[in-house]
Amino acid sequence: MSRTVIRGGLVITATEEVRADVLIEDETIAAVATPNVAQEWTADTVLDATDRYVIPGGVDAHTHMEMPFGGTFAADTFETGTRAAVFGGTTTIIDFAIQPVGGTLREGVEAWHAKADDQCAIDYGFHGILSDVGDGVLKEMDALVGEGITSFKMFMAYPGVFYSDDGQILRAMQQAGDNGALIMMHAENGIAIDVLVRQALEAGRTGPEQHGRVRHPLLEAEATHRAIKLSTVAGSPLYVVHVSATESVAEITRARHDGLNVFGETCPQYLFLSVDELDAPEFEGAKYVCSTPLRPAEHQESLWRALRTDDLSVVSTDHCPFCFAGQKELGREDFSKIPNGIPGVENRLDLLHDAVVAGRISRRRWVELASTAPARMFGLHPRKGTIAPGADADIVLYDPSAQQILSAETHHMNVDYNAYEGRWVTGRARTVLSRGEVVVDDGDYRGRPGRGRFLRRETCGYLT
Repeated sequence: MSRTVIRGGLVITATEEVRADVLIEDETIAAVATPNVAQEWTADTVLDATDRYVIPGGVDAHTHMEMPFGGTFAADTFETGTRAAVFGGTTTIIDFAIQPVGGTLREGVEAWHAKADDQCAIDYGFHGILSDVGDGVLKEMDALVGEGITSFKMFMAYPGVFYSDDGQILRAMQQAGDNGALIMMHAENGIAIDVLVRQALEAGRTGPEQHGRVRHPLLEAEATHRAIKLSTVAGSPLYVVHVSATESVAEITRARHDGLNVFGETCPQYLFLSVDELDAPEFEGAKYVCSTPLRPAEHQESLWRALRTDDLSVVSTDHCPFCFAGQKELGREDFSKIPNGIPGVENRLDLLHDAVVAGRISRRRWVELASTAPARMFGLHPRKGTIAPGADADIVLYDPSAQQILSAETHHMNVDYNAYEGRWVTGRARTVLSRGEVVVDDGDYRGRPGRGRFLRRETCGYLT
């Protein structure tokens, strides 16, 4: 048995902050104790956490590695994407296995296992994407829940690609109400958006700035409202992904205050970037095309307020990187052909810690949003998302005073730009452990493809 002790740090979880040492035996946390008790511990390895926060590794519950979109693929593989994640202090990802239209859910899951197995540096799980709901797919949902894939994403956007109509959504929600799965919803009115896209192109408005104009905030809010009502009729919980608009926040807040099992997620791009990025000259705005789109800056305060009140419960990245050269450029003559997605899996913890420094959220809320809440939401807690005996030893020694500048020149994501290029942030993951093994130490990468394990998840921890 190998034993590691982390000494001298401030242990921060979602519920407490305490000066304590942490004992790791093999892959799990064996004990957390004050230094006067822990001084008796012996270990093979001692990690000095003086002047460091000791926090649970980040859980990014929304990534898209190697995702096909618009005739190309997201630039990060599971190998490069998980390597970048761990440099940023994230030790677990949950990606999306896409059901092919006309195919089965099982085909999608098997395809994603083929991409991810033996490639991930950190532990990983899958959500299922429901692209073609029918009787067979509904039965497959039951089987996959039993195998640890306990959440399924649906789209009210992208007609002809991922879109599901209200009847399909209702049926899937009813099935989830029976089998305990959590339905995740991309809430935008895709039918109306397609009309506005067509009108913009017919009028000769082809630049990336149009992306933010045709995907109106009210079309996100309308779809959010509709998804909530459908889930209420079905008697199933609902998780709304990448919430970006004040009006959508209001719909989720109202539902939660009415006691409904409705949860919301937002992403760093909506907290730190604005629709103005789409107006960048020389087609540079294409770098910021994602859906839901970036909003005017005044929407940010609603998002921050909802994060503080828990009306938004999780911050994920929706990491879906496409290079500017050769990928984003596919839409130079037609903004609707720009691959949708922004890179960010490496930057999430640092951006959110910068918000702690700015006084927007507390340290414990930072840990909760980035680690504990997504772990609990998607059936991984208390194995992931906390520092406690019995949990996996996914731990970050975080330097709260380090200054760094975010840049494509220094990041590890496999993409040729950084959405936060030139932004100074305070804080950095110095040492990162995945199941007790140091995988990053002060910029030195010690991980390897294939050391990550597939995670069979339980159902949503907020419902049990």
